[in-house]
Amino acid sequence: MVTLNLVIPCFNEQEVLPETTRRLLTLLDGLVANGAVDASSGIMYVDDGSHDCTWALIEAFHSRDPRVHGIKLSRNHGHQNALLAGLLSVEGDVLISLDADLQDDLAAIPRMMAEFRNGAEIVFGVRHRRDSDSFFKRVSARSYYRLLRRFGVNVLQDHADFRLMSRRVIEELRGFREVNLFLRGIVPLLGFRTAIVKYDRHARFAGESKYPLVKMIMLASDGVASFSTKPLQWSAYVGGVLALASLSFGIWALSIRLLTDRTVPGWASTVIPMYFLGGLQLLFLGVIGGYIAKIYAETKQRPRFIIERTL
Repeated sequence: MVTLNLVIPCFNEQEVLPETTRRLLTLLDGLVANGAVDASSGIMYVDDGSHDCTWALIEAFHSRDPRVHGIKLSRNHGHQNALLAGLLSVEGDVLISLDADLQDDLAAIPRMMAEFRNGAEIVFGVRHRRDSDSFFKRVSARSYYRLLRRFGVNVLQDHADFRLMSRRVIEELRGFREVNLFLRGIVPLLGFRTAIVKYDRHARFAGESKYPLVKMIMLASDGVASFSTKPLQWSAYVGGVLALASLSFGIWALSIRLLTDRTVPGWASTVIPMYFLGGLQLLFLGVIGGYIAKIYAETKQRPRFIIERTL
């Protein structure tokens, strides 16, 4: 009999948390009744510096049912760090991470446990389709996964943070110390036997999304910069090609001036290449600066999260 713990990062989730707790406890009751998990299995909420009544609700749930536990972080450390805090702090033979908004299909959890019993150490929850997404989100998500694979990043398409991991996997995850955290890229690096469970993602039960477009872009950039150096290589390649093109243009202009009586009139032939090359230089300096900033963050070795209180 294995002990299962559900790890759920929360940030201002007071509107959805009561329903989430009710459904998760019902799920655990069913798994225990079927003999799939031990009766000591539970829920671990990680309050990532919420400003509403999220932590007060977690305390109330814990007082009513000891299977509900909580970790309160000292401030908002970000979704990935909050998730890692829960994974590295909670006990249990099997941990399943999911979001608090009930978009992840809870009916997929028994199927994840079945794959675990069949020998899988990691089970990825992968969306079956994206019909519920807007056109922009659907196109941008697919483009993002294609871009990551083009950069050589090993990520699973349409998989977010809904996954099962065994205790053995969690202990290996503990050895990854990077500050720029991107669990969607780290977990596949762990290896072990894996399985995939397809599910349909539901609409958010209540509240607002905690991942607006700006945060999604930041997460995407973290994924690229943390697992691929190809942007730097491509910058060098493009710079080399443009340097040759500029040299060829200079030779052509000089030959026109020395060998003929025709000169290139106007300022366009000078100003346009200058602005074009200057813009590319600034762009590539920005790419290099992004990598340097991440190196700077890693060398400081600041803690990825600080736990203020546990239940």
